[in-house]
Amino acid sequence: MWWSRFNNVNCSIIRSCHLVTNFYRMAGHSKWTQIKRQKGKTDAARSATFGKLARRITVESKKTKGDTSSASLRAAIEKAKAANMPKENIERAVAKGTSAEAAALESVTYETYGPGGAAIVIEVLTDNRRRTSAEIKHLLSKNDLALAAPGSALWAFEKTAEGYEPKTTVPVSDADNEQLMKILEEIDAHDDVENVYTNAE
Repeated sequence: MWWSRFNNVNCSIIRSCHLVTNFYRMAGHSKWTQIKRQKGKTDAARSATFGKLARRITVESKKTKGDTSSASLRAAIEKAKAANMPKENIERAVAKGTSAEAAALESVTYETYGPGGAAIVIEVLTDNRRRTSAEIKHLLSKNDLALAAPGSALWAFEKTAEGYEPKTTVPVSDADNEQLMKILEEIDAHDDVENVYTNAE
């Protein structure tokens, strides 16, 4: 009798453990935002992030002639602070934008569709549009993707102060999701890429 009760309790515990394990396995499974958050914890990724944020601050500083009260420059600085970018790095980026040596950087947005029909939006900041365009095209072609016409992917997103938020999402299979995350990581690793967005669930 006691053995029967023990088995019932034991089975109940095992079932509970499986439920908890499956919950953590599925919660946030392969979400791009969580992958980026996890990557951001490494020193190498943090350094790359700071570099990209500094470039954005420099561009906005050049546009506004270093006026930190302007909305665009203030937004770039706040984003850098949110990423725990050191104050001296921010100040150096602002000063660089007002110097005569500041390079002419251009913002460009690319669009494509990934595995499972997920829309992808890529924001870059470059001093050579032709070079960056060729490199992004090559990166996509390696993954059997191609650039889409302007607006063909952007329609699925809404522009916000934080970037692009999906207006509609697309469910993808586990296999497509795994491939999509790999592609997004490759794109995000490009030096000129500032942000990558997808509407995959």
